[in-house]
Amino acid sequence: MNNIDFNRWQLQLAAARGEKEVDLLLVNGKVINVFSGTIAETSVAIFDRIIVGFGDYSARETHDLEGKFLSPGFIEGHIHIESSKLTPTRFAETVAPHGTTTIIADPHEIANVWGLEGIRYMIDNSKHLPLTIFYMLPSCVPATSMETSGAILTADDLRPLLDDPMVLGIAELMNFPGAFLGDKSVLEKAALASDKIPIDGHAPGLSGKNLSAYLIAGPSTDHECFTLHEAEEKLACGMRIMIREGSTARNLDTLLPIVNKTTERRCLFVSDDRRPGDLLKEGHLDYILRRAVDKGLDPITAIRMVTLNSAETFGLNDRGAIKPGMRADLVVIDNLNDFEVSEVWHNGQLVAKEGKCLIDVELKADLIKLKPLPVPHLSQYSFDVKDKGCPVKVIGLVPDQIVTKALSVNLLSEAGFLKTDPDNDIVKLVVVDRHSGQGNIGIGFVKGFGIKKGAIGSTVAHDSHNIIVAGVDNESILTAVNHLVELGGGQVVVEGKETLADLPLHVAGLMSNTAAKEVAETEEKLIKASRKIGCQLKDPFMALSFLALPVIPELKLTDMGLVDVGKFQLVELEG
Repeated sequence: MNNIDFNRWQLQLAAARGEKEVDLLLVNGKVINVFSGTIAETSVAIFDRIIVGFGDYSARETHDLEGKFLSPGFIEGHIHIESSKLTPTRFAETVAPHGTTTIIADPHEIANVWGLEGIRYMIDNSKHLPLTIFYMLPSCVPATSMETSGAILTADDLRPLLDDPMVLGIAELMNFPGAFLGDKSVLEKAALASDKIPIDGHAPGLSGKNLSAYLIAGPSTDHECFTLHEAEEKLACGMRIMIREGSTARNLDTLLPIVNKTTERRCLFVSDDRRPGDLLKEGHLDYILRRAVDKGLDPITAIRMVTLNSAETFGLNDRGAIKPGMRADLVVIDNLNDFEVSEVWHNGQLVAKEGKCLIDVELKADLIKLKPLPVPHLSQYSFDVKDKGCPVKVIGLVPDQIVTKALSVNLLSEAGFLKTDPDNDIVKLVVVDRHSGQGNIGIGFVKGFGIKKGAIGSTVAHDSHNIIVAGVDNESILTAVNHLVELGGGQVVVEGKETLADLPLHVAGLMSNTAAKEVAETEEKLIKASRKIGCQLKDPFMALSFLALPVIPELKLTDMGLVDVGKFQLVELEG
């Protein structure tokens, strides 16, 4: 209470009592009450950027909602902005017209590349925007010891950032084996939290006694449930279930049955990762609302899961509902079926209308200069794999999921080296260290891309974001690696020595400071180029990006080699 401006408070109280003219009166709207589950035809009075009351007020400005629905602003409870390939400023101008007024983001992608400098870059790029961005502090930089990361962040490194008002808590505890086994470095980061600071969870498939131990380490949410049974167990243990519907991992259809009158207050919708093209064509949280209601969920329950539930999960007591004292973060919706957003108000200001952002964002491209990738000289022979005369472990893609299957396949060889088998949809997968300059190369095989010739490559490879390439032949793989180094980071499709399409990502090899439309158009060129070499996946680059993530089952590849996630250890390719 020591920081309260009592004079300002008194003015707000006077406005609420009707003794002082309010700034804005929204009239002729259908106001959604997420507390009672009802809809009231009433006016909403706004003064000093907060909601002060309902009904008749004397106002400096009156705005007619024309009978449309008025909802609390949508709150994204878990997303990696970097995965959109957009900087926070560009991301904000893209999603604000879709009704998003608050974002809780985990910057561990850029933190794994640029460390504290990367986190500060995200925070500095998140000010004076048409929405509010909060951050959770990355708990896993690096995510594991089985990969080379661009940084190592300890609890002592993170502690000073807790004082930043834009920081809400500790981000997803991805090293869940380390958490439930009591790894000291993991627990030291968890110990940064307090009863008022949440810790996000990340524990795919975790169950039973190990889940109990994980909960004692502190996580209170989970967005990695892949089955209904898993979500039910975690919900019964007191976790809040984040039902994820992103561009790659789509869990809504599977998990929506968990939502009922008893459980819905412990559930929220999140997107986790979202492509710019999908944001432009489908939307953000408004897209998830459409899908959920189309699947039979009550519209007000769905809205509650992207407003009040999200706010309460992160202790944001000033938003998430339309009530006196709350921030005037509001969304005007045409109807409760397709959730077409016509207007968005952020902190009492109209920031978007009819799909367009009304606020010019301030671009800060000069905060961090382009940094070269320290990759030593490589040759085609750098990617050879000797034939040891036994089956090899092959990563099997699972459509629309970031989990993989562990396959065992007998591959043919030539001159003593294993060959790819594009006829049976098996190509080589290579991960090259782009951080240390030591030249680590992990080599494996993957099934499911459909590539018949050439290669695709990227510096977006969760979570350490080393160079990752899937290709049929060593020449194409080398071309892809070299081109990514020349770009300073990005994505590429090649055939032999020819580059068919590329997307430069100059911010940490993860993001572009250009507009979403331009990034999406270039992405489409990449995908069209990938079709030319045989790949039929909807988004091969999103699928590729998760193949180096050694905390998601079953089999993944890092620059240090093949990882059996179930055993949480590096394993031999053969056998």
